[in-house]
Amino acid sequence: MLWEWLVMPQGLSNAPATFNRLVTQLFRPMRQFVQTYFDDIFVLSRASEGKTAVEAHLGHLREVLLCMRENRLYANINKCIFGAEEIPFLGCFLGKDGVRADPEKVCVIAQWPVPVSQKDLRKWLGLANYLHKYSANYAEISRPLTNLLKKDAVWSWTSASQLMIWNSNGSLPVCEPGSPS
Repeated sequence: MLWEWLVMPQGLSNAPATFNRLVTQLFRPMRQFVQTYFDDIFVLSRASEGKTAVEAHLGHLREVLLCMRENRLYANINKCIFGAEEIPFLGCFLGKDGVRADPEKVCVIAQWPVPVSQKDLRKWLGLANYLHKYSANYAEISRPLTNLLKKDAVWSWTSASQLMIWNSNGSLPVCEPGSPS
């Protein structure tokens, strides 16, 4: 008797790559409005051809769900977000205006207590490194602080050091969709 899996079993080392390849190939014909990332499927819609954005989105969703049904792919309704203008993804927010940092993470970094030692500064820089992809010239802004972590550096927290932290917290531009940063 031969057994066949109806779903991808957990624990196989190649399961993520195999599933990612399947999803990518299935939705390749729809790449004008569908983007995939492993088991996440993003349906992007804009008003066009006399249709409103909502009408276009419903049509795109219908195509995606039909493809999923035909290929026996299932979605967890509790994890689905429909018709949103912005969604959380990989620690940031994606929306029509681009990619932006998670405001909760930015607040934690901005409200972090003033470092009183190299160890505290190392912790703060570790947190603040989250912002590097959203901040123009982050390396230049944080260089004076990073220099305080060198072995031969004398620990001296000055008003200039505090200013560097405020500059780091205040330099969060929104990246445009498709931009490399």
